[in-house]
Amino acid sequence: MTEATTEASTHARTFTVTVNDLPVPLTEHRLDGAQIKAAAIGAGVPIQPDFVLSRVLPDGKQEIIPDDKEISVHQGEAFWAIPGDDNS
Repeated sequence: MTEATTEASTHARTFTVTVNDLPVPLTEHRLDGAQIKAAAIGAGVPIQPDFVLSRVLPDGKQEIIPDDKEISVHQGEAFWAIPGDDNS
């Protein structure tokens, strides 16, 4: 019993979300905005850590996810990350 529990905890299951329409593999379901952006950068999404992250809601609206706000993340969710200081 203990061996199976240990094995299950060491084999994290990967799931995929998108950031700016590009796939980002994740293994944790509770992440903050900074962690999601770091995972996206690690997966090759061309964003910067200071970009503003938002989650695309089912109705098409977007919810900003601050760097320090932890959220539940699920398979197939979509996020957008854009420069936050666009004062043009």
